[in-house]
Amino acid sequence: MRFAIISDIHSNLEALTKAFELIDQESVHEIVCLGDVVGYGANPNECVNLIRSRCRIVLRGNHDAAAVNPLNADSFTKNARIAADWTRQQLSAESKQFLEGLPYTFSRDGILFVHSSPYQPESWYYVLSEEDLEVAFQNFSEQICFIGHSHFPGIFSEDGPAKAVNRGSRFLVNVGSIGQPRDGNSKLSFGIFDTENWNYRNIRSEYPLQIAAEKILRAGLPRALSDRLALGM
Repeated sequence: MRFAIISDIHSNLEALTKAFELIDQESVHEIVCLGDVVGYGANPNECVNLIRSRCRIVLRGNHDAAAVNPLNADSFTKNARIAADWTRQQLSAESKQFLEGLPYTFSRDGILFVHSSPYQPESWYYVLSEEDLEVAFQNFSEQICFIGHSHFPGIFSEDGPAKAVNRGSRFLVNVGSIGQPRDGNSKLSFGIFDTENWNYRNIRSEYPLQIAAEKILRAGLPRALSDRLALGM
């Protein structure tokens, strides 16, 4: 079975549309969304509708949670809170109901999917340091775990960074972000995982970034949220 695994769309319709175009060329059986469908960008309802129509498995991200309950945005930066408040006002009742019902995790056939760390996923911990990685591995039993949240793509074994996955070890894989990459590369990021040969591939692509950035400005959202798209940070 071939999975496309996407995460952190953040209301970036241009990036999401491009990602689906690429996924359609990959002959995947299923698309899994690890969450943060909304937040930061200017097309929350359109992105929710696309995700609903294309993904059977959709998980809850912290920005999805903040979009339906302002208390979930208490720890956000100022710009993130502004975007969360704006998103909450824009979302249709149907979109809010969909986001409110999303689960934190999904497990199947030795694979765990979660938005943030598998350690207390409802607390939205990041996996950035060696200590974070150690804690994450202690909190899932599956052979491989796919995450997003930090917007930094990467493959990690229990021994640290790795170049590829294999059946001989356990792995944690961050698929990166569709709508707001933060690794210094402005190209959208997602993953393709083949369970038959246990192979993972990260895909990066340009998309109509300037259109997405201009929409953020027209919506009256902070300029920093527009500028950061081109910077990949």
